[in-house]
Amino acid sequence: MKITFVQAGGTIDKNYPRHARQYHFEIAEPAFKNILHAADPNFECEFVTILQKDSLDMTDDDRQKVLETCRNISNDKIIVTHGTDTMVLTARALSAIKNKTIVLTGAMEPEIFKTSDAGFNLGVAVGALNVLGNGVYVAMNGRVYAYDKCDKDPVLCRFVEK
Repeated sequence: MKITFVQAGGTIDKNYPRHARQYHFEIAEPAFKNILHAADPNFECEFVTILQKDSLDMTDDDRQKVLETCRNISNDKIIVTHGTDTMVLTARALSAIKNKTIVLTGAMEPEIFKTSDAGFNLGVAVGALNVLGNGVYVAMNGRVYAYDKCDKDPVLCRFVEK
């Protein structure tokens, strides 16, 4: 099996370096590289970086870029790491692709944080690709949803079924 991992930004990839004695975040190297390096997976990986943005800053043009990139990937199994706030909007755009299995995932805390859910969510996404048919899905909080059957609950800070 071969999985193409696509970085579109979001909290999962955030880093908080010190600049001029102040802290601010920047989107860093793809978290999936660290997670997969530690896991030593038994499948072939390909890595693509498209965007390094907070998902609240993503535009329709950015979503179109993600769509075109995923459409042009020759592999039919894709995981997109993405910010959780607009993940479902991007998933909706990706639903135009009918011949691939695409799972979007992210994290509520950056992968570099000890308490991050990034590794867990990425693992669920990888596992889901082993059994899902073509379509677009969201893997968050230990669940896998059809993209149009979930939303982020801002009070609970987790994805829930619609």
